[in-house]
Amino acid sequence: MNVKEELQKVNVGGEEFQLNCIAVNPKTIRAVMINEIVPANAADDFYGGTEAAYLSTTIPLFQKAGIQVNSIQDILDRGVYITNAVKMPKTESTIAKESIAKSLPYLERELSLFPNVKVIMLMGDGEKKAFNMISRKETGKNAVPGISTYKLRSSEIFYNGIRIIPSYIMTGKNLLIEKSKFEMASEDIAAMYKLISK
Repeated sequence: MNVKEELQKVNVGGEEFQLNCIAVNPKTIRAVMINEIVPANAADDFYGGTEAAYLSTTIPLFQKAGIQVNSIQDILDRGVYITNAVKMPKTESTIAKESIAKSLPYLERELSLFPNVKVIMLMGDGEKKAFNMISRKETGKNAVPGISTYKLRSSEIFYNGIRIIPSYIMTGKNLLIEKSKFEMASEDIAAMYKLISK
């Protein structure tokens, strides 16, 4: 299955969305990691190539978690699919709620493509907002409590039988500087991998 071809069936129209053009066997995916937003240059996204900027922090996070990967294909081969909540690049310093809402139909469709998912990781606050928008639409309430990620890390949160793990941003130069967030995100990835490896 090509993810982009599947997502193009969601016709929101009028905007330029960056969708993951990657072939995946949907039955092999047991975890989905949701990053905040697509980069300005599509070549820097997770599936943009071996030199993609997003992989420069993502691969070290997995390696720190004790998962030997060297490419996005290695990550997929371990049953982990990575995507972005917002499918349009940033035009301002913050991400408007409207941008999240415009991309939401794509994210909802994307999550529905993988029938064997056991864990969804939300790699930042924007992702928590997006996921809560999906859950409110379906259940009328937030799946993830509106408290700091640090306090949520010790909680077990489930949504439709899927474990939800709120964590920290996984892309950007600042991640390598913010050692504590890098450490915590890698610990969360290790916990996710343990859950999907059972």
